[in-house]
Amino acid sequence: MVSRRERDKNYPGRLGVVGLAFAVAVAGLAWRLVELQVLDCDFLRGEGEARHLRVVEMPAHRGIITDRHGEPLAVSTPVASIWFNPRLLGEAREQWRALAEAAGVSMAHLEKRMKEGGRREFVYLNRWVEPDVAQRVQALEVPGVNLQSEYRRYYPTGPVAAHVVGFTNIDDRGQEGLELALDETLRGIPGKKRVIQDSRGRVVEDVENLRVPRPGQDLRLSIDLRLQYLAYRELKTAVQDHNARAGSLVILDVGTGEVLAMVNQPSYNPNDRAQLKSHLYRNRAVTDLFEPGSTIKPFTIGVALESGKYYPHTPIDTAPGYFRVGRYTIRDSRDYGRIDVSTVIKKSSNVGASKIALSLDPMRLWQGFYQAGLGTSTASGFPGEAEGHLPRSRTFPFREIEQATLAFGYGLSVTPLQLARAYAALGAGGELKPVSFLYREQAVREHQVWSEGIAPTVLSMLEEVVSDGGTGERAYVPSYRVAGKTGTVKKATRGGYAKERYLAVFAGLIPASHPRLAAVVLIDEPQGKYYGGQVAAPVFSKVMIGAMRLLNIAPDNLPPLHLAERENTE
Repeated sequence: MVSRRERDKNYPGRLGVVGLAFAVAVAGLAWRLVELQVLDCDFLRGEGEARHLRVVEMPAHRGIITDRHGEPLAVSTPVASIWFNPRLLGEAREQWRALAEAAGVSMAHLEKRMKEGGRREFVYLNRWVEPDVAQRVQALEVPGVNLQSEYRRYYPTGPVAAHVVGFTNIDDRGQEGLELALDETLRGIPGKKRVIQDSRGRVVEDVENLRVPRPGQDLRLSIDLRLQYLAYRELKTAVQDHNARAGSLVILDVGTGEVLAMVNQPSYNPNDRAQLKSHLYRNRAVTDLFEPGSTIKPFTIGVALESGKYYPHTPIDTAPGYFRVGRYTIRDSRDYGRIDVSTVIKKSSNVGASKIALSLDPMRLWQGFYQAGLGTSTASGFPGEAEGHLPRSRTFPFREIEQATLAFGYGLSVTPLQLARAYAALGAGGELKPVSFLYREQAVREHQVWSEGIAPTVLSMLEEVVSDGGTGERAYVPSYRVAGKTGTVKKATRGGYAKERYLAVFAGLIPASHPRLAAVVLIDEPQGKYYGGQVAAPVFSKVMIGAMRLLNIAPDNLPPLHLAERENTE
């Protein structure tokens, strides 16, 4: 047994050993501290930055879309979106309910996003939130939850220009309309910057800019918002008044081929994503085909005049009001008897148009329609534009009935835009121009449809249609000469044509002395009244009364009394 004296004797030695060990440990720690803070600082800094240094994307501003006068049709506004890191948020489960309430989402949505997040570090909780929502979420200081700056697309005109402009998706990519067609031009290039984030994923320091965001290019459309509003209002009223299924209205600038207005019913509000349904956002004026009916007769007559076989006063016998072609019978609404070519247009005689067409070379008739752009794409670049259909047999001639019905608009199909373009060519002296949804400084030539003098002659015949006793007299615009043509078309169904389903159509030009505007009005399945002259022609009249005033186009048909009064005042 060790005595107390011996233990006391060994104590200083043991104390020295412990002290020495302690001194060595302190020296080692000191050396390690110097090594970490001085010798290996670059390594540690790199390790820290690897954990907290991140490259983040800076959103680019999407280009603004305006009408021809600079009025905004689509703009991008800065907004905040809420995102989270699933790993960090999972450690703060007690704050989930408060977060869901502040972010404006359900607990079920939050839990679903957590499951979908998996091992990712970035998951959206709610996009494009209001500023007060963003502030509430930020005030909670929930671990792993942050805000990100983005841009949201806003459409100031709502449903008025929706079918032309289109819309973007949640990631600001074009989905329909010109937003889709010109997406690459409108979409900018996002920037990048290197930042330092804290343990909660929040940016605490901007380190450096790697790439400056490049905003998208602004676009100036050919649309005149004043005419767009006017057309939208009148078309919507007509569709409602006639309890119609749908409707379209297109206005073109005769001189340039620009689309000044294009509207459809039903429409939708692109600011409300609940309304983004295909039957609402489809641009019917570009994508939907229809048989144009009697609105095609001016082009039949144009080919006839071009052939040299016919003149405006050439007589045509339409008695007894019907005409048999093989086993088929072509009818007029009544027996017009012996009339001239001009009256065939004025009274919209199917019999007269058929007899004229059957006397022409079928290849010449087909080429006349084709050169006028009927049944072919306008090459406007609008997404989903329909090609149309212009029948062509492998060997000419057509069957007689095909040639006869083609003369009054059956057996071919066009879009409202194609028909408006063909009428614009009539107003431009027979010159067909490319269609454009973008503003043009000057006209672009394409090709001549008819030789000189044919288009003005047809135009004068079309003025008779809008005069007293013509089928389009309700398209009358006070103090202006109007040229136009009505169409009442039976809708095609499986196995033939529906008996009580019609399209009411009017295509016109104003002022007829020197056409500035070409327009097509289409009302799909109006109830009760269904003739083009009763349903579509009045819409043309109301729109053009306003258009002449808005565009400050001088009258070309002032009554003599007004002229005399003006001369007296002068």
